[in-house]
Amino acid sequence: MMGGSEDPNNKGDSPFESSASQPFLSKPSYPSSASSAVEEESESNQQYLHITYNSGPRSFKDLPFLILFLLFVISTFAFGIFAVFHRNTDYPSLSSFSYDASSSSCVLNPSSTSSSLSSWLSLDSSSHLVKGLIWTLVITFVLSIPLCWALLLLLKHYTKQIVYAAIPFFIAIPIFLNVYWFVACTLRSSCSTAFPLAYRVVVMVFVFLVIGAVVWILVVNWHRVELTISIIGVASHALSRNLNLFGVLPCLIVGLLAYYVPIVVFMVFSRFNGKIAVKNLASGYACVWKEDSWVPAYFALAILTMLWSAAAMVEAQVYVISGTIANWYFSKDHETPKRSIRTSLRNAFGSSSGTICLSGLLIFVVRMVRSAVDSARQEDIPGIVNLVLRCCVNALLTAVDFLNKFTVNFAAITGEAYCSSARMTYELLRRNLLSAVFVETISSRILAGIVFVFSATYTIVACVILKAGTNLGTDSYFVAAMAWVLLIVVLGYLVHVLDNVIDTIYICYAIDRDRGEVCKQDVHEVYVHLPISRSLRQSVTPRTLEYVDMLD
Repeated sequence: MMGGSEDPNNKGDSPFESSASQPFLSKPSYPSSASSAVEEESESNQQYLHITYNSGPRSFKDLPFLILFLLFVISTFAFGIFAVFHRNTDYPSLSSFSYDASSSSCVLNPSSTSSSLSSWLSLDSSSHLVKGLIWTLVITFVLSIPLCWALLLLLKHYTKQIVYAAIPFFIAIPIFLNVYWFVACTLRSSCSTAFPLAYRVVVMVFVFLVIGAVVWILVVNWHRVELTISIIGVASHALSRNLNLFGVLPCLIVGLLAYYVPIVVFMVFSRFNGKIAVKNLASGYACVWKEDSWVPAYFALAILTMLWSAAAMVEAQVYVISGTIANWYFSKDHETPKRSIRTSLRNAFGSSSGTICLSGLLIFVVRMVRSAVDSARQEDIPGIVNLVLRCCVNALLTAVDFLNKFTVNFAAITGEAYCSSARMTYELLRRNLLSAVFVETISSRILAGIVFVFSATYTIVACVILKAGTNLGTDSYFVAAMAWVLLIVVLGYLVHVLDNVIDTIYICYAIDRDRGEVCKQDVHEVYVHLPISRSLRQSVTPRTLEYVDMLD
């Protein structure tokens, strides 16, 4: 077990004291500061002793950020309603205005009014490509639901068989597709002319190098595959006990889209606010549209509100998943939790809504800053100052991502505020020798590989059917590719939910371990095999390692 090779009775080989009165995970006890170290660690233990799942009423946290978010939303809707009623009705007929030299203004020319709307909206609905694409996407979306259900059941009952059966296809399918496109492009004269042989060889070799990198990653991490299989099986079992999440989470996405509709309408109508003005061009005077000065500012406000809302909705989904799974985890065995999703929704959009808004704001800011840094890197601006600034910004962004890793999961379990959740999560994992960055990231890669295999197999079958049963010709490849994109998005969402379930169970296991309890024995039997964090192992005493072994 962990730390089993270290002898706590061998005091002469270690600078640390290992007395029976030393508290759990205490700092090194040097003779000059032994009492202060014990007192400080005891206060830390008392501070985090109450960490547990909070199933009762919760107080509101991070209210200033909720108020700030509501101000953004209210301002967006208020100015949007103003834009609708204040719009200039002359904007749609801008092309009908012409400059009148006698009055030095723009006047309406009725004879020039014409409607090109019918030609603009004309669509060749009888096109075979459009029909084939629509029907293929509809059928794929309908089939994606039972495919998700089947994949979840297979991962629950036959995790090991599915993983080991899918791993060879991680290599075989990319090799087949790489060779197929090379041969098909070589045999087709139009493709071979547009894409010379030298370029085709370079692309094919590059793809083979990528495949080789994937093989190397699998070989290096092969010793972790068994543990990963067990973790995926536990997460699939937990998710199968809370299948109502698949009814609630899509509804949240639909609700976000419905919330976007009026904002988009307001943005469209905001462009109608202005006037038709005369502009002196090189070719003479012309009538142009001049927007009001506040319209660009409203566009910026509406876009910021939509991006912040999207980030907050992502965090709200993580919160609902974590709260529901935690309710299942801390319930008694063979007991079905009641109203767990309803409770999680009430907490997410009630007492913890400020925490979700703050987390979404941080994610949004990090993504914006990272995009700006990437743009600056592509421009390749010289100078040591620019290089130092980019390094500092990247370090700051990495630190924020590090803090945000399990914060929302912890907040959903305990109901704590964002900053308290970030600090207490780190302390919880440190006290139990667990990594603050989940070491089993390979589980996400294996799940993504399984989704790739499923979606690629479906795409190949769909392409064969389209080639044999329709007259789409080469367009069947495009239609099959669109079906692949749709299916991989749906199945990828299942992987996203499973990743959040894995993270939530990880925090629940840490809380169990910290309190010396076992709520789910099967979870402990799997997660106990996670390796000790190397950075934390060096800062603990032999007495601590002995205590952790006793917990295991």
